[in-house]
Amino acid sequence: MSEATYHILAALLEGPLHGYGIIKRTQELSGGRVRLAVGTLYGALDRMTGDGLIAVDREETVDGRQRRYFRITDEGHRAVSQEAARMARAAEIVRGRMVARPGTAPA
Repeated sequence: MSEATYHILAALLEGPLHGYGIIKRTQELSGGRVRLAVGTLYGALDRMTGDGLIAVDREETVDGRQRRYFRITDEGHRAVSQEAARMARAAEIVRGRMVARPGTAPA
């Protein structure tokens, strides 16, 4: 799973968001490390919708502009949960093998 997909799904765990809301939430969740460009976001949203990970929740017009809200599906929830577990297991492998180097504090 790509980092962008992971963070988009994580952003939608708390409820439906529109595109700009997803951009802001992913930036917040990643501590500013993940900054989705608009083109990247909408390409990912189209792909994720096609894959069944997210769905359109609703559309509304705000200031004459159409705003589409997306929600995570059960399949998306399963996928992001599995990815989080996979990353945790991978991190444990490294943590379990880390040895304090001379002159450094233990992890």
